[in-house]
Amino acid sequence: MRAALALTLALLPALLPGLLAPPASAAPPADRPSAAVSSKEAGVGGSITVNGQGWRPHTLLTLLICGQNMIGGTNSCANGDGRTATTDDHGAFRAPLPVAEPPTPCPCVVHVATVTGQAAAADAAFKVAGHPVAPLPQDVSAGRLAVLAQPRLTGSSGLLTWFGAPPQRELTVTLGNLGSAPAKDPAFKVGTSHGVFAPKWENQQWHGTVPAGRKAEVKLPVELAAGAHGDYLVSLKYGDRLLVEQPWEVGRPWGMTLFWLLLCVVVPTTVFRVGMAVVNHRSRPPTAPPGGTTDPPGATTVLPWFAPDAAPRRPSA
Repeated sequence: MRAALALTLALLPALLPGLLAPPASAAPPADRPSAAVSSKEAGVGGSITVNGQGWRPHTLLTLLICGQNMIGGTNSCANGDGRTATTDDHGAFRAPLPVAEPPTPCPCVVHVATVTGQAAAADAAFKVAGHPVAPLPQDVSAGRLAVLAQPRLTGSSGLLTWFGAPPQRELTVTLGNLGSAPAKDPAFKVGTSHGVFAPKWENQQWHGTVPAGRKAEVKLPVELAAGAHGDYLVSLKYGDRLLVEQPWEVGRPWGMTLFWLLLCVVVPTTVFRVGMAVVNHRSRPPTAPPGGTTDPPGATTVLPWFAPDAAPRRPSA
């Protein structure tokens, strides 16, 4: 008994730190990105100060004033009057933001989001004085999809496209679900327009689920008509909300131009050669029978119609 007690007292200093240490699951969670404004209401032409904490250090952020709680994504924001800010070593920032009217009614928010790297965003309630206010849509829980990153068109044109085949690309968009319900197999409308013409919409369904509060990368195919070239605009709609407008510069199918150019040169040349062969055949003198004379002495040879002069006389035998 005394030996066991002595052994316990000897091992107690070594076991005491492990017993007093907190479990791994008790570690405090990382700070979530947050945003706050210096004033809850201001008029157009004024300025407010936006500050935040919990962001990644040395991260570039965008600051926008958006209407309708940014339900329609960045299309509901005053993008032309936005500002950027960079977080410090501790993930905090403080930057001024001019007050501007968003394209949609209030309730409004100041939306802060990362530009590069892992997507993160935070909103702060704000009221633009004098700006109209409208109630929010009723079905906001049925998948409030918003664009979180710059869309892009991936893919390249092949050899067939150079000869007039339909140009094809893949529209890649990072969407976040801001609602409280998952968006399962959302249906989109992909439109393409050229110049002043209205977009031609095509219904496309993306097979997948965007959980509430999460994001997903959506890829949808885009195809133009055969021989299309010039400046096009690719649009993406979810319901009645326009999410994306991405320009697309389509190169000219120079293979078709080269084909028609060669056709315009080869066909006339071939016709000319065939016509010349026919003329030469019809103007050729008849062949003398075996043992007979070909031409009498002093006779002249008749040339084709395009050579009016007579050929030199053949010497007599």
